[in-house]
This record gives sequence, C-alpha cells and structure tokens, in this order.
Amino acid sequence: MKKVIKLAVAFTGLLLWGSTQAQEKKVELENSLLWEISGNGLTEPSYLYGTMHMMCEADFMIKEKVKNAIENTDKLALELDFDDPTELMAMQSMTTSTKPLSERLNKEDYAALNNFLQTKLGVKASQFENYTLIGIMSVVMFKSLNCPPKMYEVEFMQQAMANKKEILGLEKVEAQVAGFSESYTNEEFIEQLKYYDTSYFDEMVSIYKEENLNGLYEMIIDEKFMDADAKTIMLDNRNKNWVAVMPELMRVQPVFFAVGAGHLPGENGVINLLRNAGYSVKPVLK
Repeated sequence: MKKVIKLAVAFTGLLLWGSTQAQEKKVELENSLLWEISGNGLTEPSYLYGTMHMMCEADFMIKEKVKNAIENTDKLALELDFDDPTELMAMQSMTTSTKPLSERLNKEDYAALNNFLQTKLGVKASQFENYTLIGIMSVVMFKSLNCPPKMYEVEFMQQAMANKKEILGLEKVEAQVAGFSESYTNEEFIEQLKYYDTSYFDEMVSIYKEENLNGLYEMIIDEKFMDADAKTIMLDNRNKNWVAVMPELMRVQPVFFAVGAGHLPGENGVINLLRNAGYSVKPVLK
C-alpha cells in the first residue's frame, strides 16, 4: 500500500491540471462534491464524487453523505486502477527513466529546470537524472504542500478492499500520459512548474472545502495552465471517454465514481455530459 500511495502522489500532477483560454457555455452547478446519478434505465442510483487528489491531513475529511453513498454502492471506479499490478508498473515507468535527464532535455530546457529547482527546492537538476518531468513535478507539488499528504483515492481504495468491493479504472496510465505529452512541450512543462506553490494549494483547498465546483473550475482553467488544444485533450476528451463507459458499469451494479473535481463542471464536464446522455444527475447536499 505504501508503494501505491507514492505512485498516486506521483500522478497527482497529471490529475490536477485543468484548462484553457477557450470560451465555452457556462454551466452553473450547486455547491456539492457528491452527485447522485439515476434514471435512464438504472434500477439503483450510482454516485459521482469530485476529489482533490492530494491535500494536508488536517484539511482532509469524508462527510457522512459520502460514507452513505459508498455504503450503498457495490463497486469503486477511479480515474486509474491503483489496485492493478500492471497499472502500478506502468505508473512506475512513467515517473522514472534509465536515460539521464540531461540527455532527454535540450541545454536550454535543462538550464531552465536547474534554475527552477535551485530556486524552489535548493537542489540541482543533476539530483533528478533518473526522474521524468512527471516524477519531478510530483516532488515539487509534495514540497509545496509542506505537510504529510492525504488522498481520497487511496482512502476510498482501502475502504473498497476492506469490504471486498471491485475496484475499476476509467482509463489506462498510458492513455493519460500520452495525452499529457501531446499537450505540453518540455519548455511549457518546466515553465508551469513555478505556479505550484503553497498559496496556490491553500486557495484551492479553501474553495474545495466549500464544495464550490464553479469556483474550483474557474481556478483550474486559468489560461496560464493550458491552451484550447490542451483542454480538449486533457479534459474534454477524457470526460467523454469516461461517460462512454460509465453506463454499462452502472447498469450492472451501483458504482461510486471518484474523479478529480475539475472534471465535473463545465459544458463538457462529466455532470453535463451525463445529463445530455439522459441521466438525472442531482447534487447530494446532506
């Protein structure tokens, strides 16, 4: 389980990133992280929960309404299946590399990364020669938290395992990382690392604890993180892929879906896409 937690932290960077300058139809949602999915032929409701993949233990909590939803479902579906040994191996390979970092980056990008790491962490890039940029990002984000991290995905997975519930992944590691690689050059990736600091996380946690999906969405779609193409790849396409597989999972047994909260709002967010597919998706307020 410790290995799972480390790998989950390593992929937090991928799962947190969100969005773009592009204009889209505004979809206002009630303040709730938990949503009930019903109708369209379902005999029992399933639930959709928006996570913040990593936060300080002091800020972490699972409300009673979430516990009830988990208890009333038979399966757990996450973005990635952290219970799958093959997926764990894939995660490991995406965060480390046998080819030195200095050979994978050009001189300009390596110098920029080295300067950032020395300023931010007081270390040189040479200390990360066996890391990928994704692996380095996980270290930067962990340091920015400045506290022991707690993760909803890990907590939900531990509960599911204790109750012998099946754990599913809505996508594969390779697909997630491929989308990330298509969205950013090394230069863009390194440039964006500087935005992840303590104040950024503090603001995000504050909005998250209010269950304010609209406010959270506005924060993560800041134009400094993505252009329109990246949003299409990293958010919209992934949301559509998930909504394409969710109906069959829900038809068989009620499922508790837990994905990054940034995927729920928006015109192409999971909530709106499910509604467009004929489901009733309502906030669970208490």
